[in-house]
Amino acid sequence: MILCITHSQDFYTIDLFFDYLISKNIPFFRLNSDYLNHQMKLNLYDDSFIITDESGNQINSKDIKAVWHRKTWSITVPEDLDENYRNIYLNEYESLKFNLFTALEDLPWINPLQAERKIEFNKILQLKLAEKNGLVIPKTIFSNDEETVKEFFYQHCHGKAIAKLHGTISKSMNGQEMVSTLLFDEDNLEQLSDIAVCPMIFQPYIEKDYELRIVYLNGEFFTGKINNKLHVDWRIAQAEFFWEEYELPENIEENLTLMMQEMGLVFGAIDMIKSTNGNYYFLEVNPQGEWGMLQKELNFPIAQRIADYLINRIHTNEQ
Repeated sequence: MILCITHSQDFYTIDLFFDYLISKNIPFFRLNSDYLNHQMKLNLYDDSFIITDESGNQINSKDIKAVWHRKTWSITVPEDLDENYRNIYLNEYESLKFNLFTALEDLPWINPLQAERKIEFNKILQLKLAEKNGLVIPKTIFSNDEETVKEFFYQHCHGKAIAKLHGTISKSMNGQEMVSTLLFDEDNLEQLSDIAVCPMIFQPYIEKDYELRIVYLNGEFFTGKINNKLHVDWRIAQAEFFWEEYELPENIEENLTLMMQEMGLVFGAIDMIKSTNGNYYFLEVNPQGEWGMLQKELNFPIAQRIADYLINRIHTNEQ
């Protein structure tokens, strides 16, 4: 059985994945991470666990052979819970979730859990490993210091810079409810006074020909190009553009493969920019990044390849 860790609002990509497993007669279990709370019955023992989900479906960890960590959302807190118990509620359910997941660490995962956590929560490490493996990266500072950021701006940004959160509050790719990447110049540097309460990542603005969303899966690449020259972030204006299939240069694929291998990641959604000076700039890799638009618009069989990888790993372990 393949366990799929996702969330209650997930659809399309997850449905493609399940449909493919059904066609292969592979059993699966959907675990909605945001409902890993009082809505489920969760029993963790020293050698196994049993979960009865919000719909009454039950799974024993002894039946799980592989895990697709599609996406984790924050645990939902009951609206009527006393505020005095909110932190306790979250801490204990988060601890239980962590214990459940790590109990399966020895199984095949997309992605290996500890490697994913290390990379997902460290964008500066991502840039360091990208550069180490031959990729071009933008000058970067992650800071809460207004004066130092201003010095960085005048030294590296040539009059125009971007600021972005290390994380994001978005839960979708439609651009709604999303803290987007912000563009600023010398005229609005005074806005930096707020970064003491909200540290941000700052980089020079890169003049671009187009943006790339690259899905990497165990050495295979599925790349989409979007002709977004004017907007800082294509996600806030995606209705204006359409995706085109794109073939990466061989050396870029080789360098990305080396980077992903050093990160310990089997899968990742990688963002790059082709700049007007001809460089391919690596921006980031999201181990749980979105790719449904590439499968939908370009007919890339990404969901099927993810399933195939896990099925093959199961068969290899059973031999």
